Amino acid sequence: MQFDIFCESQRVGPIDEASVYRDVLEQARLADSLGFGTWWAVEHHGAVEYSYSAAPELLLSWIATQTRQIRLGHAGVLAPFRINHPIRAAERAAMLDHISGGRVELGLARSLGGEWDVFEVDGERTRDQLIEAMQMIPRMWTEDKFSWDSPAIKIPERNIIPKPVQRPHPPLWQAAGSPASFHLAGTMGVGVHANTLLTGLEGLQVLLGEYDRGISECTEPAGRFINEQRAVFTFVHVAESERAAIDSGACKAALWYMARMPVVFHAPPDALWNLIRGGLLPNDPTAMQSVTDSNPADVPAEDEELPAIELIKRYAAGDEISNEEAYEVLSPIASVMVGDPETCRRKAEGYRDLGIDHLMCFTQIADLPQEKVLEAISNVGKYLIPHFDG
Repeated sequence: MQFDIFCESQRVGPIDEASVYRDVLEQARLADSLGFGTWWAVEHHGAVEYSYSAAPELLLSWIATQTRQIRLGHAGVLAPFRINHPIRAAERAAMLDHISGGRVELGLARSLGGEWDVFEVDGERTRDQLIEAMQMIPRMWTEDKFSWDSPAIKIPERNIIPKPVQRPHPPLWQAAGSPASFHLAGTMGVGVHANTLLTGLEGLQVLLGEYDRGISECTEPAGRFINEQRAVFTFVHVAESERAAIDSGACKAALWYMARMPVVFHAPPDALWNLIRGGLLPNDPTAMQSVTDSNPADVPAEDEELPAIELIKRYAAGDEISNEEAYEVLSPIASVMVGDPETCRRKAEGYRDLGIDHLMCFTQIADLPQEKVLEAISNVGKYLIPHFDG
């Protein structure tokens, strides 16, 4: 299992984008020196402190010039055509592949409800546009004469340049959150991105089963090859001791992230609670919506509320939560990798045993100071990478 970094370019507090980007570059240099596999950047618009990452291809280009071996993942390009025309997505990714010397990984995502409003996107069409973009981009990379004609988009014959350095082309990925989206990624023969934020690993196992089912049905992959890889991101903060992990405030920072999520997703908070209870994963906007009006059998009644949900609700309401209480509630969750090296190694083994290929460490969370983020990255390199990735 390979260890990666998942970066939102996140910072709570006074707006100072320049310091966020300088910190991200410093983190990327460190990760490159420690043997991390891929640096994953996201694309969000209007998310403010949740994600100062509206132009990740530019940030990744900067990182490419300052690193030597770490791969550069765009996770992912927002696929609706009103946000990113497929030609522009293909051109930018290919250019980044040249700048980096062939280190690009390209993912696509359907985007979020708030972004649909901003760009006047019809949410009902985002799935179909994601599929079409996934089919078009590798053809643009590998064919000198490309054209496309569908009800959604028409492109006259053109030679789309530059072509990427990697042959036949960079690996393709899809962000997924619901059983249907995991199955879709498999049928297209692309790698799948997931998360387990405050959920158990049982739900992830079910979703990966859908991905495997899709892979078994894949007869015509979207690209020129099948990228059968599984990646998942989660909260990670490896400290030298349990006491240091508690004092770091990483679990409290995770509460901020979860409390802020419904606002960014433009979804009712109850949808997020159902996702956590039921083990579904909230990086697919349709997954958020699909459970809003449902009542799965495994969702506990209100008087059996999960402690993590109660804590998020209290945090969102302005209650003062101590580092100790946040750690006490979140540390028992198998997917939350906050603790001393032995604890985090044991939890990482749970991901490995599920067949995860890339564990994407979400380390720059909320208001964690840069020195704590760098320390956590260093400890992953010191204690985990040698154990799992040689």
